[in-house]
Amino acid sequence: MTEKEHELAQRKFYPAEQEARFEDAGPKDTPQTRHPAYKLAFRDTEFLLREELRPVRFQLELLKPEMLLDEAGVGSTLVMYGSARIPSPETAEEALAAAKDLPEDERKVAESLAAKSKYYTEARKLARIVSEKAIIEDGKRQFVITSGGGPSIMEAANRGASEAGAESIGLNIILPHEQAPNSYVTPYLSLNFHYFALRKMHFLLRARAVAVFPGGFGTFDEFFELLTLIQTGKMQRIPIVLFGKDFWTRVVNFEAIAEEGTISKKDLDLIHWSETAEDAWCHISEFYELAC
Repeated sequence: MTEKEHELAQRKFYPAEQEARFEDAGPKDTPQTRHPAYKLAFRDTEFLLREELRPVRFQLELLKPEMLLDEAGVGSTLVMYGSARIPSPETAEEALAAAKDLPEDERKVAESLAAKSKYYTEARKLARIVSEKAIIEDGKRQFVITSGGGPSIMEAANRGASEAGAESIGLNIILPHEQAPNSYVTPYLSLNFHYFALRKMHFLLRARAVAVFPGGFGTFDEFFELLTLIQTGKMQRIPIVLFGKDFWTRVVNFEAIAEEGTISKKDLDLIHWSETAEDAWCHISEFYELAC
């Protein structure tokens, strides 16, 4: 017997990876080994994709990002939500030029989106400011920039972190139309999801602050779910910074909701209005008693 075999702490079962190698080294060309039933369950993709295995897939999608972020030393995140359609300042003029000959209603939409390119700038700046702080606590990185991994405001977030020489997270999701992570997401922190519910959970599990920029249904969904979690006490309060008061008060009448009595007036205090990255970071830093 080897010395290791005598060790109490030595594991007595082979790890799954080694068992898989044993399978690879075994006979392949028999009626039994060729049949899908013989595949190891964890290597059988068709089996894992069966309807009955949805609970297992949920668990895998919860575990994989959690384990990877733990291994990466991510303690907390600053999450940035926002539109996938707002152009960067570099492409805003090009978008306007392309819209010049469009019907009036389409041209107005293009002009409206181009006018919001300032929020790309502020998202990029906020991510850079926060990333340059390089805050470490309990040996883990804090306020790691996290976006949905896509274009526009999401790209601005990852881009700002990259410009500060920092890593950042992208939580992408599979959609019917083609999409890919923006080029500024740190590759080993570029995560992909099938389930919206699990993706939204991972946005908030480590979140210590959230910045919300003008956006569409997806941004509304994430923003209002966050408000609901804090309002109902399911989640402790964190800073929620809302960029673009003109946009938000035009599309959502927050005061009217309170006046109707369906939320409390004090629920509106969960929101901090901001127009600049500097103000947003000062609000977050004051909440946590950090130097602005």
